[in-house]
Amino acid sequence: MALGVALSTRADLGTSPISCPPYVLSLVIPFTMGAITIAMHVVFILIQILLLRREYDPIQLLQLVAAFVFGFFTDLTLSMTAAVVLHSYFMQWVLCLISCVLVAIGVELEVRAGVVMLAGEGTMTAISKVFHLEFAKVKIAFDLSMVVIACVISFAALGQIKGVREGTVAAAVLVGLMVRVLDKILNGFFNRIGLTSLNATAQDKETEKTTEAQSA
Repeated sequence: MALGVALSTRADLGTSPISCPPYVLSLVIPFTMGAITIAMHVVFILIQILLLRREYDPIQLLQLVAAFVFGFFTDLTLSMTAAVVLHSYFMQWVLCLISCVLVAIGVELEVRAGVVMLAGEGTMTAISKVFHLEFAKVKIAFDLSMVVIACVISFAALGQIKGVREGTVAAAVLVGLMVRVLDKILNGFFNRIGLTSLNATAQDKETEKTTEAQSA
């Protein structure tokens, strides 16, 4: 997923909605995109705790570990791809699509593992649970808020919109569709080798919820 974020940044067509604020802030303040991503995830975890209170499952504190790992690899992959400079709009789209594929693979494996989600998805789940809202609607509102926040910060600090372009829309739409395809492929593979799933019932529900929200 981190490599997908890095490649979408190098494609320069706009990052995925949840990565927009960290990217814009990295242009404004002297911190890396990975470090800002970690800080943002910590805020998301605190929001979950405030919303869920006694219903908060302590196992979800593993999101903090995931945040540091994700942030570290975001910076690492950005460093590894620093030499990538594209001058063709077509090649920008090629790289953007590759980034969508990588993020989709990451999302599918994250959900299929059934251990812990990244803090962004965890926050959406908490909001959905506390306010009795459909996850898909929360996902749409959450992504829109991330894009709006990024645009406001970018315009206020830089005088122009950075990090939000047509690639942002593509990521919001295509990642969910790709996750759905990957889910069917992996389910077919597990069925052929005689395994139903790694975490069958709970996982199917989580995968269905996530893919519907992503495609929405």
